[in-house]
Amino acid sequence: MDAIFKALGDPARRAILDSLRAVDGQTLTDLEEQFEMTRFGVMKHLKVLEDASLIVTAKRGRFKYHYLNALPLQEMLDRWVAPFLRPQAQAISDLKTKLERAHRMGKPDFMMQTFIRCTQDALWEALTQADQMAAYHFMCNDVRGNTSVGNVTEFILPDGNPMLRQVTTEMDPKTRIAATFEPMFMGPDAPASHMVYLIEPQGEQCKLTIEHYDMAPGQEGFGEGWARLASSLKSYLETGKAMKGAA
Repeated sequence: MDAIFKALGDPARRAILDSLRAVDGQTLTDLEEQFEMTRFGVMKHLKVLEDASLIVTAKRGRFKYHYLNALPLQEMLDRWVAPFLRPQAQAISDLKTKLERAHRMGKPDFMMQTFIRCTQDALWEALTQADQMAAYHFMCNDVRGNTSVGNVTEFILPDGNPMLRQVTTEMDPKTRIAATFEPMFMGPDAPASHMVYLIEPQGEQCKLTIEHYDMAPGQEGFGEGWARLASSLKSYLETGKAMKGAA
């Protein structure tokens, strides 16, 4: 928590976060061109932000891309603000990974990381067992299908309509899941994209990284959905209670 407050205390670092909020996945050169400071100065600020987990990075070839990681801010709000807003906030406020692994999808359009105090087995089961996925999903109360490679998984809303359809394309047991992401809530013609879960055990906790690729224009709001899902998954595994959205 101290690292977050320190990182946010500098206006230059807040400006960098604002820039990544507007355009995620920027390189050092992209950011350097926007600020009246040396390349070394931008690098120092990025290091502070990365140490506070407010940004995450992905290296692809010669380039290193920087992404805003809003989840620590959400967790800070949940700790300091949410207790004063319940039950209203409870109704609406309802996963951190092998970044070095190069895979053929190229540069992610969105990345998020979180640390969950649980075993690798527990996190893997939560990401692959339909009954558990339904238990912590922030909007859906039913998940149908099989998450093994080549199979379809559908997330069903309380009204019985499908919200999301996924087809698992790759799976490395307990470390990586890749799947399509078909947002049926946006209509039958909404373009599909791709998502990846990366799991890395770290002592008594696991780092979960979420990567989203091939997002079409207008799908930038998927980031909020990922934040809600990751927060609910973390709560579910650490406390046994998910953070469901308002009905």
